[in-house]
Formats: sequence, C-alpha cells, structure tokens
Amino acid sequence: MANLIWLQGGACSGNTMSFLNAEEPSVCDLVTDFGINVLWHPSLGMELGDRLRDLLRALVAEEIPLDIFVLEGTVIRAPNGTGEWNRFAGRPMMQWVQELAAKANYTMAIGDCATWGGIPATAPNPTDSIGLQFLKREQGGFLGKDYRSRAGLPVINVPGCPAHPDWITQMLVALATGRGADLSLDDLQRPKTFFSTFTQTGCTRSMHFSYKVSATEFGQRKGCLFYDLGCRGPMTHSPCNRILWNRHSSKTRVGMPCLGCTEPEFPFFDLAPGTVFKTQTVMGVPRSLPTGVEKVGYVKMLAVSKAAAPRWVEDDIFVV
Repeated sequence: MANLIWLQGGACSGNTMSFLNAEEPSVCDLVTDFGINVLWHPSLGMELGDRLRDLLRALVAEEIPLDIFVLEGTVIRAPNGTGEWNRFAGRPMMQWVQELAAKANYTMAIGDCATWGGIPATAPNPTDSIGLQFLKREQGGFLGKDYRSRAGLPVINVPGCPAHPDWITQMLVALATGRGADLSLDDLQRPKTFFSTFTQTGCTRSMHFSYKVSATEFGQRKGCLFYDLGCRGPMTHSPCNRILWNRHSSKTRVGMPCLGCTEPEFPFFDLAPGTVFKTQTVMGVPRSLPTGVEKVGYVKMLAVSKAAAPRWVEDDIFVV
C-alpha cells in the first residue's frame, strides 16, 4: 500500500480534471489494482476542517508514512514571501508544501504551474508564483536545486497544460510499484519515457513539414501548422501524437497548432506580445527553430524542401 496526498496551490484545477479522466490506468484502477491509498485529494478527499489539518500534521510528524506527495499548481509566496495569499488548513500552503516534501519518498509536480510556474509565473507575476524546483527554465524553484526526496530523487516533473491523464496515472503506478529507483529523468526532471521525443513524432502532418507545405488558417485539412500558424511541435518534448488524447486525437490532428505547453517557456507571450499563434522569424528568434538545427542550415533546407515538394503533398488528403 502506497500512501498518496495531492495538494493544489495556485491553479485552475485543469490537471485534476485531466487526472479524473484517466483510462490506462483509471483513478479507480490506482486504488483497486495498484494499491495506492489516496489519503486526500482536493476533489476526492472526505476530510474537512480540523480532520484535514490533523491528517496533514500526522504526515509531517511521520505518524503516517508518506510515499507520494503530489502538487498541482504553483507555490504562491506573495505578499512579501509570506504565502498568506494562499492559505490552506490554517496556514500558508507553502509551509505545508515545504514540510510534506521533506517527508515524502517521492515528490511529483503535475502540470506547468507546479513544474515551472506556468501562466501564474508569467511577468509581472503578482502572486510571486514559482514551481516546486524550477522557475521557467531556471533550476531551484521553491524547494531549491539541491532538494531530494527520501528516495533520493529530485521533484519528478510531469508538465502540460494540463498534463495528459495517462502520463499522471502511469507515473503514479511506477512509483507505487517500486519502479521509482529505475526512473530516468531528462535535464528538466521530466520522465524520459514520455518526454524524450517531440510532439512532431507521429504527427500526421509530418510529410507537409518535410516539404514545407504550410496551412494558412486554423482547421485547414492540409499543410504543416509550424509555418505561419505557430505550431511548436518540432521543438516541444511530448508524446501527444503517440499517446493520443481521449484515445482519439491531438491538437495537430484537428488543425490546432501545438502550443508547446510541456516546455518551461509556455506561455510564449514573452517571445513577442500578441504572436502566440504566429511562427517567429527563423533568423530573428533562435528558439523558433526545430531543436538541433542551426539557423543557416535551416534556411538552406527550407529552400531545397520547397523546391522538391511533389504535387501530391498539396492535395487535400489529411484525415483526422
């Protein structure tokens, strides 16, 4: 039996809604098949008031062992580092986060807000929000860069806005069944099993990307969405076109550009105000390039690809 507690800081509950829609495995499967004891969750917990506070105190005092601590949402430090703008169970939420993370065998950050601050941490960040171990791409965050859980791991980051439900439940199963020691994380502490490939992997529009044939409007049934419409699939680590949403589709498959929501820079408003749906100029903004490609080489490849595009790639053959 693995004890789990899930708290929510500065967030919209999107990751909770995603979690509750998980299918492989489902939330019920976590309890019945994988031995996860959900001590408390904002949408599932029965304890309120003094009973909830007593539960939290028992976890901090190690009267109840804590195997997995999950945080959804940012750690709010305003005003002036007190955390008083986000109180929970009689005290600032950030104090519970600090103490529970120190007692947990594993600590997981679910969603962009908990991982690197997300939308709340975007300038001017009036709530002084921060992720558990990152602020955007800068390591450190609320717990500090040297934080390690009792199992010896840093915060396990499962980003997304929201994170895919099965990324969440499959990671919880791995931790609850003793496979946490074998967990491989990337440099942003994301599980490599999900985040070692790009969103473009498996995208049904990849042939259009290869020949630089571009869609010109949202929902168009042909053309790569990277050009003109701002798709960030070539530089975003996620399995969204391998592990489909609702077992059916993804943003790019229905004519919606990838927003890059599993990367620390999301949302990209700081890149150029008002241009989140517009691909930035290649020569002016280096990070608009596909990962691993140099600017000069990319411009040359662009010209050659367009010249070599066969007629059939212009046909309206895209199928969702």
